[in-house]
Amino acid sequence: MSVITARELALKILKEVDADDAFANLALNKILEKYQPAKLDRAFATELTYGTLRTLNTLDWLLSKFLKKPLTAQTVWIRNILRIATYQIFFMDRVPHSAACNEAVELAKKYGHQGVVKFVNGVLRNLVRNLDNIEFPDIDSDPLGHITLKYSHPAWLVKRWLKEHGLKQTVALCLANNRIPTNTVRTNTLRINREQLIQRLQQEGVSAQKTEYAQEGLRIEGFLSYRQLAAFQQGLFQIQGESSMLVGQVLHPADDATVIDVAAAPGGKATHLAQLMSNTGKIYAFDLHQHKLKLIQDNCRRLGITNIVCRVQDASKLAPALHDQADYLLLDAPCSGLGVLHHRSDAKWRKEASQITTLVKLQRAMLENVAKWVCPGGVLVYSTCTITPEENLAQVQAFLDRNNQFRLEDLTPFLPANLAGEPGVPQGFIQLWPHQQQTDGFFIARLRRSKSGA
Repeated sequence: MSVITARELALKILKEVDADDAFANLALNKILEKYQPAKLDRAFATELTYGTLRTLNTLDWLLSKFLKKPLTAQTVWIRNILRIATYQIFFMDRVPHSAACNEAVELAKKYGHQGVVKFVNGVLRNLVRNLDNIEFPDIDSDPLGHITLKYSHPAWLVKRWLKEHGLKQTVALCLANNRIPTNTVRTNTLRINREQLIQRLQQEGVSAQKTEYAQEGLRIEGFLSYRQLAAFQQGLFQIQGESSMLVGQVLHPADDATVIDVAAAPGGKATHLAQLMSNTGKIYAFDLHQHKLKLIQDNCRRLGITNIVCRVQDASKLAPALHDQADYLLLDAPCSGLGVLHHRSDAKWRKEASQITTLVKLQRAMLENVAKWVCPGGVLVYSTCTITPEENLAQVQAFLDRNNQFRLEDLTPFLPANLAGEPGVPQGFIQLWPHQQQTDGFFIARLRRSKSGA
């Protein structure tokens, strides 16, 4: 097995993201699996990769001040060598500037020619010499430019948030999106309780603390790979975000009920529902793709869950056989994902405003269709991992305007006391924010169909 530095590992990952349009997490896992770096190199390569992607537009702006030609004129290798070094120089205080420059030069020797080596060295030394002279756009005269570059977000998104939330909240939201996410897991209460799981994880050298809102959740740290933990292999926990766990709590299915999870893969919410139902009744887990259903089945086997039936099903298409069949239905809708940007460093650069309009139409079609699958007196929970009004509350309100047999239901009985005072909870919905609750940004609404069905 070839031994390469953490910086070169990061370079290989960024090359796949940049040139091959790979998703960062998949590219990172592939490269780390191939080269099997030591723990410290693994951590450093991960930070370099995600940090560089998280601050991409800021790095490119900084470099542009010391380039005669656009950064895009360079090869994918040289372009990302410069970015990695600039990230270390500008954002990583514990890395000496000389080390960042020297290691970049060594990589340039391997991935470029002699002229490029001198170019890389010159650009980075010039950047270091002028660090104290770099100024972001003024926040008062150009808040859009300031936030876009200082907090590394797409301009269209910052512009939108400034209009919706104002300056202070937009900055807070961007800061939250740039934080390194915590590792959150859900206790598999079919096999162990939360206190017992904490002890088991501690025996494996893993630090575990209870989540603030989700009753089965733990925040864990101090491990290399959760798949290597005996507690994971034995099905004692499932990877799941805290906000995502609250979706199951809000649906609150009864034992022996019939539940439909409309867009279920990879199965985090479906397996949570199985726990809440004590592995009784029947949960139909639908997804568009067979290979994604396998992920649910794998999780069920590991967790010891037997009441989930997987099926390929398009939730936007008519399915008369499913009408009135679900006591409880969960639609965790495809969405813009703007509430989980801190999990996906590369995602914000893939987003476009036009995508939201397309998603709103899809959500509407799905919601309108699957509502027919809810039996009279049954419950429908609509959720997303985004923070845009048109995908969330406006979507639900428009649905209610078209379907007067449904009504929103008070969420107070289903949420912990420290969320009971949040806006919308008595009315039947909640919007969680990365910068307020320090969780993923999620929207959850609970609707009940009238018993008459009309």
